[in-house]
Amino acid sequence: RKKMGLLLLLIICQCAINSNKTHSVSKPNMILLMADDLGIGDLGCYGNRTLRTPNTDRLAAEGVTLTQHIAASPLCTPSRAAFLTGRYPVRSGMAAFSRVGVFLFSASSGGLSSEEITFSKLLKEKGYATALIGKWHLGMNCESSNDFCHHPLSHGFDYFYGLPVTNFRDCKPGQGSVFLKGVQKDLVIPIQITGIAIVSLAIVQYVGLLKVPFQALGYFLLIITISLAVLIFFFYHFRHLNCFLMRDHQIIQQPLSYENLTQRLTKEATKFIGRNTDAPFLLVLSYLHVHTALYASENFKGKSKHGLYGDAVEEMDWSVGQILDVLEKHNLSDKTLVYFTSDQGAHVEEISSAGEVHGGYNGIYKGGKSTNWEGGIRVPGLLRWPGVVQAGASIDEPTSNMDIFPTIVKLAGAQLPSDRIIDGQDLLPLLQGKVTRSKHEFLFHYCNAYLNAVRWHPENSESVWKVFFFTPNFSPEDSNGCYDSHVCFCHGGFITRHDPPLLFDLSRDPEEKVPLTPETESRFHEVLRVVHQAVDNHTRTLHAVPNQLSWDNLLWKPWLQLCCSSLFQSCYCDYESGGSPLQVHLG
Repeated sequence: RKKMGLLLLLIICQCAINSNKTHSVSKPNMILLMADDLGIGDLGCYGNRTLRTPNTDRLAAEGVTLTQHIAASPLCTPSRAAFLTGRYPVRSGMAAFSRVGVFLFSASSGGLSSEEITFSKLLKEKGYATALIGKWHLGMNCESSNDFCHHPLSHGFDYFYGLPVTNFRDCKPGQGSVFLKGVQKDLVIPIQITGIAIVSLAIVQYVGLLKVPFQALGYFLLIITISLAVLIFFFYHFRHLNCFLMRDHQIIQQPLSYENLTQRLTKEATKFIGRNTDAPFLLVLSYLHVHTALYASENFKGKSKHGLYGDAVEEMDWSVGQILDVLEKHNLSDKTLVYFTSDQGAHVEEISSAGEVHGGYNGIYKGGKSTNWEGGIRVPGLLRWPGVVQAGASIDEPTSNMDIFPTIVKLAGAQLPSDRIIDGQDLLPLLQGKVTRSKHEFLFHYCNAYLNAVRWHPENSESVWKVFFFTPNFSPEDSNGCYDSHVCFCHGGFITRHDPPLLFDLSRDPEEKVPLTPETESRFHEVLRVVHQAVDNHTRTLHAVPNQLSWDNLLWKPWLQLCCSSLFQSCYCDYESGGSPLQVHLG
């Protein structure tokens, strides 16, 4: 009888232990940290020996380092859409067919559709407190200046503090302009044609060869004058119209001030954690670092070995440390999954007007932001969850930023949507060491809406094949980027198509230096055959959706403009230093 009692007690204890283990891996807090344009070679845990990143390095030491973590797109807007939805951006209409692949204005009508299901929506339904702090860049309004159809609060976030668009050079006086060079280049010919047309009409009218109604000529000149006036007004006031800080639906600082900005974002994040110590929460902290315009607070300015860029990296690392410290303070470290990544690779073409390098370092990898060479899409991937995820492990299997969606949705106890394809895969078995192979046999690399390359990791093979259907034309030719146009583009004269496609084996040539040929690779034709079949299968799963990045959706629409005072007062306000913000309205 005593033996039976002892056995029963052991069974009860074991059940309790198993119950606790089950509880420990269900409904954890989630903190997702996303840098902007950070190179994989900018962090100590990925080999950098001159920048000081002790806090991100600490995440690596206490968690898993993914060494083949891939962004679903090499540009901000589509990459972030894929991250939030777990789906290739072409499925949600967040991949452009035009040259411009991201949102440029706060008063554009495109954005992440309300039809899309984000992980924040699903976690909110499961009782999570949800917050997005920092950069959004996925649209704002559809038809009026206060419908907020694309706003973070319409996509499952309870709280938003940050920028609706992104951090541009134009947002910071003295840092130059992203648009000026392009506008000058694109407008020279139309202005010349218009001028020649007006002069020609005047001459024809004068000599009597053709009678042009004076009223028609007047209307033509009026339209041209108004168009130029609107264009000049917009670019003169660009900073006020597009660079502002919001709390929920209210503008609190317009234009944005960079003074102690990272400290303010970090403080908002730590306060959110402090408000939710007794209930599960999702925090997405989307840094402005290290997208240009670069900035750093006085505590970090001039302290790194790599100029202002290095200062910005080290300040962001400080912020990561503050987040980890507040988790320890509230005894939440063991209950929280922390993820760190970048939306794409470093922007290698970023050089200041003074000649200082303002772009990051992609390590050994070719290319950078806006390209599907490894430097543009292979990004940091660090995950820490003490007691659940392996500590100090390194995994070289293909993974994607889309994988975060199914991973955290399952951990929250929610169901994955059954009415659509989710391209991401649950990472937890890989992170725990229960499996050693990624579930991604194929990954499809899009340049805007154009299928650019395919990665194939066959079962029972160490090879990671990568096939390019076209590649960007670097300028100058012997450089590592498109310096003449500031970013690389995806079609027309900006690319070179390859038939047969270029083939690399990343397991042997991660730098993508030497394309394989039938003479140097016996499986050349077999690999291309399998990849083409995979492309056919993938293409059949795509369905037509509204193009959120069409020219109509990209263009500035004055009636959608958010303004905390009025357009005639240059949309100026600053409630960060105290006081209550005004409701957003159109002046």
